[in-house]
Parts: sequence; structure tokens; C-alpha cells
Amino acid sequence: MARALHHFLTARNQPNKGKLPPGPGRLPVIGNLLDLGDKPHRSLAKLAKIHGPLMSLKIGQVTTVVISSASLAKEILQKHDSNFSNRTIPDAAQVIDHPEFSISLLPVGPLWRNFRKVCNSYIFTPQKLDANQELRRKKVQELLADLQEYCLVGKAVDVGQAAFKTTINSLSNTIFSLDLTDSSSGTSHKEVVRGILEELGKPNLSDYFPILRYFDIQGMRSRTEIHAVKLFDLFDRIINKRLQSRKMESYVPKNDMLETLLSISEENSDMMDNNSIKHLIYLLRVLIQLQAL
Repeated sequence: MARALHHFLTARNQPNKGKLPPGPGRLPVIGNLLDLGDKPHRSLAKLAKIHGPLMSLKIGQVTTVVISSASLAKEILQKHDSNFSNRTIPDAAQVIDHPEFSISLLPVGPLWRNFRKVCNSYIFTPQKLDANQELRRKKVQELLADLQEYCLVGKAVDVGQAAFKTTINSLSNTIFSLDLTDSSSGTSHKEVVRGILEELGKPNLSDYFPILRYFDIQGMRSRTEIHAVKLFDLFDRIINKRLQSRKMESYVPKNDMLETLLSISEENSDMMDNNSIKHLIYLLRVLIQLQAL
């Protein structure tokens, strides 16, 4: 039995020379994990000098092809992009069905094309972005007014928190026409999204050994879900309140992203429904904080 197990492990870790690019030798079970070291980007650059700009590694039980050449990357990403458009989804990101509704994680297909059409045709058009220019200017002016007030009273400024408040409120007004962050709630709201980003950025054994995904032994998926549920509860309350307002005869339509998405949903629920709206807003919210870090 021990001999059979050894044969199974070594056979699984032998590179398929007929299909895969060359690469460093692999250890049983863990593959090339130890070759990555504590600075993987530097380790990969060193390995590329030995094995070439196109090499294969076995990261745990996951076969990975590494491209270290700009010309090769251009060839693959521009000329063969449809063949390489799907991506590996981190285990920690597989919460609240997000991979099934996220434009960043969906495989290329009808649903992905619908979401892309909505974003390109209705959300991120130059006209929409220009329409929000005055709003962005207003939020920057509010930041300057806050800084001036701090200076007058001689109070220290938490630059990170001030910038975060301005960034998030600019985004939330673009999406919801309201401020999501004030001096009292800003820290807790920030920590929720920071918690998601921290879990997504940590090394996760489940990503290298897929069989471990059933157990979530590091608890990363569970912690991410706790944070994500808090955001979705917030989005639910905002969307439901807007839907109720839209039923009133005196309602004046808002010039924001949520209004556009809800109108699309009413006209064609196959293209965009309320659940898809929440996942799109969730993605934007996480990406904005990632940019602000």
C-alpha cells in the first residue's frame, strides 16, 4: 500500500513534457511551493532565468504556467485572450454565490456578456462619468473644509481616514446618492471591507490543495462570508428603500448608478436583476478600497 501511494504521488507530480513548458523539479505532494519562498515575484524571476520565459510549476496540486516575457504575455492576452479568459477563483472569494454573479469571476458566456454590456453601455460611459464630475468636486471641497476646521482648532488629522471618507462617499453618492461614511460609522465600515481584502490576500492552503476546500481548515472562507453578509445586508436595505420610493407618485428619479440598474432590471430582468445589482456594487466597493490602500 505504501509503495502504491508513493507511485501515485510521484506520478502526479511528474511534468507532462509533451504538453507543459519546462520548469523546476517538483517534490511529491507540495510540488514547487518551497521554490516560491517569502517573495514569490523575485523567486519566479530567478527561475525564469533558468527555465525560460515560459515555464510550468506545480503549486501544491495545482499546475501553473508562468509567463515572464512581455512579448509572450501580449501574444497570449491579446491574440488568444478567449482561450485564457477563465480564471482560478480563490476559495475565500467563493461566498454568497459571488462567483456566479460577478463580472470579474464569471467565465465568458451569455451572462458575462450581459453584465459587460450593462457596464459599458449604461454605467461607465463618458457621459455618466462626466455627469458625476460636480459630485466628485463637492466631496473634495468637503474634505478641504474638514481639514480647514481641524487646522483652526489645532486638531490632528487622520489623513488615511479623511481620504477614505472622501473616496467612499464619492463612490456611494455615485451609486446610491447618499453618504455611507461619516465620522462615527467610517471605521466599522472600513474594517468590514478591509477584512474581506485581508482574507483574499492571505495564502490559503485550499487554493493549492483543492481537496481541502471541503474543510476550510484556515477558516478564511467563513470569515470572508461574515464580512460579505454585512455588506449585502446594507445593500439590501438601501435597494429596498429605493424600490419603495420608486412606487410613490411624487418620486423624482435619481441620477445615480442604482437608478440606472433598477430601470434595466425592470425592463429586462434576464439582463440584470436585484441580486446581480448587489454583486456588482459589492465588487465595486471592494475594488475601491483596494485602490485606496
